[in-house]
Amino acid sequence: MNPALPLKALRLERNLTQAELARRLGVSSRTVRAMESGAYAPSVTLACRVARELGRPVEAVFQT
Repeated sequence: MNPALPLKALRLERNLTQAELARRLGVSSRTVRAMESGAYAPSVTLACRVARELGRPVEAVFQT
């Protein structure tokens, strides 16, 4: 299973576009797209910000 898949599902569950999530995180849409595809592993700081924005623990967003 791709560890990035929960990120996309959780983003869609909150009715957020990649662009909106990127804006809230202060990153580019390209970064969000790369995290969702598994092509980019975020820093611990960014992973925590993503989890906080999605209202879930980091482990639920980035399953390994």
